[in-house]
Amino acid sequence: MACTGWGVIRAEGARISHVGNGQIKTDPGAPMTERLAALQNGLATVIAEYRPARAAAEEIFVNKNPQTTLKLAQARGAVLSACGAAGVPVNEHAARLVKKAVTGTGGAEKVQVAAMVKVLLPGIAISGNDAADALAVAIADAHLTPGT
Repeated sequence: MACTGWGVIRAEGARISHVGNGQIKTDPGAPMTERLAALQNGLATVIAEYRPARAAAEEIFVNKNPQTTLKLAQARGAVLSACGAAGVPVNEHAARLVKKAVTGTGGAEKVQVAAMVKVLLPGIAISGNDAADALAVAIADAHLTPGT
């Protein structure tokens, strides 16, 4: 939750192009309420700037550490809340499905996913690993739910 990536693409049929990407960082020492508010406000700013027709998010997965899973779920709630407040519908996809849509295999490592994002969106500057993940979710969503 210290860093949440975002990515915006344009999909026209099977063609995709990069619009923007970045990361929303929160202060790990701040209270959880402040961190969640910062995440929600940061995403609200991105939504206001880019005005997406829809958003996509990874479904939550259960970690070995229940505290980590809880924090991910809280962060995801802030993301969904920002989208809901802006009237932006959200499609949800399992991490394995995102990896498969972008790399061809559901067991791909983060490095493989980031490399394929660079292949699919050539010449862009990616703001970090979390932004690469977000772009992968956007690319997968464009392929999995075209025309919506």
